[in-house]
Amino acid sequence: MKSLYFVFLLVFSSTFLCGQTITGKIFSQAETPIANATILHTRTDHHTHSNREGEFELEHVALGDTLHITHIGYAPQTVHITDLTAPLLIRLNQRSINLEEVSISPQINALHIITDIDIKTNPVNSSQDILKKVPGLFIGQHAGGGKAEQIFLRGFDIDHGTDIAITVDGLPVNMVSHAHGQGYADMHFVIPETVEKIDFGKGPYQENKGNFATAGHVDFVTKTQLQESSIKLEAGQFNTQRLVGMFELLDAPEHTAYIASEMLTTDGYFDSPQHFHRINLFGKYAGLLNNQNRIAITASYFDSQWDASGQIPNRAVASKSISRFGAIDDTEGGFTNRTNILVDHSKVLSKHSSIKNKVYMSKYGFELYSNFTFFLEDSLNGDQIRQKEERVLYGMSSEYTRTFSSDKIHGNWVAGIQLRHDQSMDNELSHTKNRKETLQNLQLGDIVESNLGGYIGTTVHLKKWTLNPSLRLDHFNYQYTDQLLSTYDPQKETKAILSPKFNLLFNARENLQLYLKTGKGFHSNDTRVIVQQRGRTILPAAYGADLGYIWKPNSKSVINLAAWTLYSEQEFVYVGDAGIVEPSGESRRRGMEFSYRHQPISWLVWNLDMNYTHARSLDAPEGENYIPLAPDLTVSGGLNLIGKSGFHGGVNTRHLATRPANEDNSIAAIGYTITDVNLGYSTNSLDFGIQIQNLFNTEWNETQFATESRLKEETEPIEEIHFTPGTPFFLKASIQYRF
Repeated sequence: MKSLYFVFLLVFSSTFLCGQTITGKIFSQAETPIANATILHTRTDHHTHSNREGEFELEHVALGDTLHITHIGYAPQTVHITDLTAPLLIRLNQRSINLEEVSISPQINALHIITDIDIKTNPVNSSQDILKKVPGLFIGQHAGGGKAEQIFLRGFDIDHGTDIAITVDGLPVNMVSHAHGQGYADMHFVIPETVEKIDFGKGPYQENKGNFATAGHVDFVTKTQLQESSIKLEAGQFNTQRLVGMFELLDAPEHTAYIASEMLTTDGYFDSPQHFHRINLFGKYAGLLNNQNRIAITASYFDSQWDASGQIPNRAVASKSISRFGAIDDTEGGFTNRTNILVDHSKVLSKHSSIKNKVYMSKYGFELYSNFTFFLEDSLNGDQIRQKEERVLYGMSSEYTRTFSSDKIHGNWVAGIQLRHDQSMDNELSHTKNRKETLQNLQLGDIVESNLGGYIGTTVHLKKWTLNPSLRLDHFNYQYTDQLLSTYDPQKETKAILSPKFNLLFNARENLQLYLKTGKGFHSNDTRVIVQQRGRTILPAAYGADLGYIWKPNSKSVINLAAWTLYSEQEFVYVGDAGIVEPSGESRRRGMEFSYRHQPISWLVWNLDMNYTHARSLDAPEGENYIPLAPDLTVSGGLNLIGKSGFHGGVNTRHLATRPANEDNSIAAIGYTITDVNLGYSTNSLDFGIQIQNLFNTEWNETQFATESRLKEETEPIEEIHFTPGTPFFLKASIQYRF
């Protein structure tokens, strides 16, 4: 009898004291999965973290145990275990940022904490602000607000997206073989208030990122559900008005839907009014088909038109023939539109496996008028050009994930496939006059480009170590039909590239994570150039490495410090204005980056980001090997007030140092330091706000280029800085009603 009693106690203790493995999923109030939440088992003091789908597993849980769930920006929640068989569904409520809740562990991509903090403390309020949330990323606008921004990151002048891969909910933003430039990434179809999260990475280190992901990638995730409906009105100087409406349509336990709209008009601060107009429409439905299947459908429409004053030469301002906000040719400008539909499906296949699928389609139109050299080529009519295209983009992706665990190791492996197919019809470059008369077609043709990619990788957690090896394979098919030829002669090229990657994390202590990231990436060339060169330098590779750490020296601070290097086999400087690619050979960039977030008191957060890069061409002699417009030093920082008696606001400053504008540094792009301020007050249903851009009314050049041009009265061309002036003091007020 005693023996039977002993066996019973042994079984009882094994089942109820050692416990079982439970699973769960963590959502926000908006039904969005919460990644990197900490789940603490209070009895054993063991913890785990949710993955990017919000899912988690926890071993040795028994009936009556207690779990404590925390995540930055959400109120902590305590869960008592009453059932060991059913998966836990846990919803967290949003609240003010508290850095004390930030934890560092092998399961967390700790760098994402930086953007999580920034979005919560200083939300984005314009399309231009969205990309600036990535630490160290700077932007510049040089066509009246309607053209995609120029991007700077890690010593790259990325132009409009040549070396950074950007997506929204998995929908690609970059346009391959674009009429204006390779990788063109226009973010203006995104309504900022719909953005829930920003996922980013620097360097070519992720297996699910392919073309353009050399300097880095940025993924924007939109909200699945609204907390409440709202109407927001903004008005400011330069005849600026913006109206945003966000309306909740469906708020059921298993189904949500909302629509959002944005209308923006402004004349801008230029002497010639911009007549800028943009409209955005956005809708999203998300629902559970059953316990294993979840679906989301997103649709959006975007339309924009504008006039622009273009880039002006220093000498015209110095001679006082025009002001800083004047123009040589004020008939520049353009039109663009984009319609998107995205279907996102995820399915739980078993306790340890799941699959995610995306299917998307975009219809895109673009027409841009520019004049960069004025009368250099045509002394009578001027050098105005038109770049135009109509595009249809199709694509899909599917990713299978399976988790595994044992007494000593746990982790997951993934396998994915991606397909993208672009059809750009009547892709045009023409010489025009006054946006009315076409003088000559310089390029005109149809582009068909396909990219099939596949990858496999695993993430293994072994005590304090995390290993992440992976391999990616991409195959491209390029076809171009030149409409200017007298005969039908489609040209075709194909190419494949293999990209291995390996990342290593080591959690030296609970508050310190060391990491080493290595990998190979690539950026593709323009289809028209590829077929002209008969397939040479189609997919030049980039090889990178990061060595750094993220550290919580105390409960109120987070620090990231990294040293990195990136070697490129071939730099592409696509001159869309001339329809050519200027290869600049091999290059190497090395740098250091530092990010610091500090919350000395509950209602105040301090942020600081510093980035230094040494960028040089390897194919040119010393002194002539500078990479034009490559930023070598950027600094940004600010103080942000959160949740203090209804008040919120911040003071934020950014600095871009003077940098070479040409290969021998004989022409320099002058740096700038700009300070912006915002202040607001919130009640139960109303938000009031004031924003000031360029508080000190500094004269600064937002974008700069070393350009050879000729004015109408000049007999010889001159090469010097041509610039677009940055925003002067700009005051804007807003009121938002929530219901």
